Amino acid sequence: MDITIIGTGYVGLVTGACFAEMGHIVTCLDIDEDKIKMLNASHIPIYEPGLEELVKKNKKGKRLFFTTDYEKAIKSALVCFVCVPTPSNEDGSCNTSYIEQTAKFIGQYIDDYKVVVTKSTTEVGTSFQIKKIILKELENRDVKIDFDVVSNPEFLKEGSAVSDCLKPDRIVIGTEAEKSTEIMKEIYHGFTFKQDRLIVMDILSSEMTKYAANAMLATRISFMNEIANICKKVGANVNNIRKGIGSDTRIGYSFLYPGIGYGGSCFPKDIKALCHLAKKVGLKPTLLEKVDEINVEQKKLLAKSIINFFTKNGGIKNKTIAVWGLSFKPDTDDMRGAPSITFINQLLDKGAKLRLFDPIAMHNAKKLFQEHKNIIWCRDEQHAAEGSDAIALLTEWKQFRFLNFTPIKKMMKTPLLFDGRNQYHPQDMQKKGFKYIGIGMPNKFE
Repeated sequence: MDITIIGTGYVGLVTGACFAEMGHIVTCLDIDEDKIKMLNASHIPIYEPGLEELVKKNKKGKRLFFTTDYEKAIKSALVCFVCVPTPSNEDGSCNTSYIEQTAKFIGQYIDDYKVVVTKSTTEVGTSFQIKKIILKELENRDVKIDFDVVSNPEFLKEGSAVSDCLKPDRIVIGTEAEKSTEIMKEIYHGFTFKQDRLIVMDILSSEMTKYAANAMLATRISFMNEIANICKKVGANVNNIRKGIGSDTRIGYSFLYPGIGYGGSCFPKDIKALCHLAKKVGLKPTLLEKVDEINVEQKKLLAKSIINFFTKNGGIKNKTIAVWGLSFKPDTDDMRGAPSITFINQLLDKGAKLRLFDPIAMHNAKKLFQEHKNIIWCRDEQHAAEGSDAIALLTEWKQFRFLNFTPIKKMMKTPLLFDGRNQYHPQDMQKKGFKYIGIGMPNKFE
C-alpha cells in the first residue's frame, strides 16, 4: 500500500521505517530540507536502537523515500499519517498549529479518496477539527472529494521504539467509517498476523486512550517516588516495598522503580494537556495535577541531597561532581524534560563544578548548556570521575551496571556515590569502599 508519513520526527521516522519493513511503499515528508537531505544520505537525525539499519535496508529495497514535495507525496498515497509535533502551549494545552497547517496542505492537494490518520498525540476532538479544515480547503477549491479521518495513537517507548512498532502490544484505531477501518486493518495486517492486537473504537475514545495511558504510567512513577520519600523518612527500604507490592498480580512490577522523576517529550506534556482539557470541560483534575507537582519536586531531589551533604561537609561551592547519564532515559539521546537539566542547573547555581558524561546524548546536552566555566565534558565515566568529590548517577545506562570501581575509587577525592536510579546495591557499594546514597532507602551518611 502507498503510504505518506507527514513529519520525520521521532514518531514519523520510526513508523515510516517499520511500515516499509512490512512491505508498504512509504514516503516520508517534511518541510525541513536539511533533515530530508540528511535522511536521503542515510544519516539518521535521532538515536534509536535498530532504526538506522531499518532505514538503510528499506531505502535500498526501494520501499522508503524522503521528500519535501507536499503535493506529490499527498497525491501519490492512499493513506496519509500525520506525525507532526504537538508541543505544549504556555497554559499547558496542546498546540495543534502544526496539525492544522498539515490539514490545510492535505485539503489543497488531495485529488481522490484518502485516509488521513492522526498519529500525533492531540487534544481530544482534534480529528474532527482536521476534517473541518480539509472540507474548508476543498470548498475553497470548489471540489468534492471523499476522505476519512482516523485516529491511530502511537505507543512507542524511546529506546525500544522499533520493537514496539514492529511487535505492538495493541493497535488502537478510532474511526467513523467501515471503508477506512478495513484499510487500516490491511495496513497493520503484517503486524498482527500471529495475534490480533487491533482495537477499533470511536475517534474521541481513541484520542483519549493515548492521554489516559500516559497519565496512568506517569501516576505510577509519581506514586512510587512519593512512597520512596516516605520510606527514607521512616527508615524503610523502597526496593523491598517495590518487590512486596509488585508481586500482587493486580499491581505488577512495571513502572514501580523510584528515581529522580520522569522526563521526555510525552509524559510531562500529556499530563499538562489532560489537566487543561479537564478544566476546559469544568472538572478539577486533582490527582493529575499532583502527579505533575510530585514529578517537578522529584527532579530536584538528588541535587538537594548532594547540597545538603556537602553543606555539612565544608560546603558545595567548588566541589566537583561527576555526572553519569544525561538523557531522560537509557537508549536515547533525547534531552527533552530530562531530570539532568534541573540537576545541573541546581548545582551550578550553588557553585559546584561538574564533569558530565553520557554515552549518546552529549551532543544534545551541549546544545542546552553551551560553554560554562564549571562544566567539563568527559569522554567516559572514568574520565568524569577523575578528581571528583562524588559521583551522581542520573541515567541507568547498561554500561554503568558492572563497572570496576577499584580504579574509579582511586581517582576520586572522596568515594561517594549518589544513585538517582537505585542501580547499585548499597551493601555491595559499601564493600567496594563507597559511601552510598540512593532513593527511598535509609543510610548513615546524610
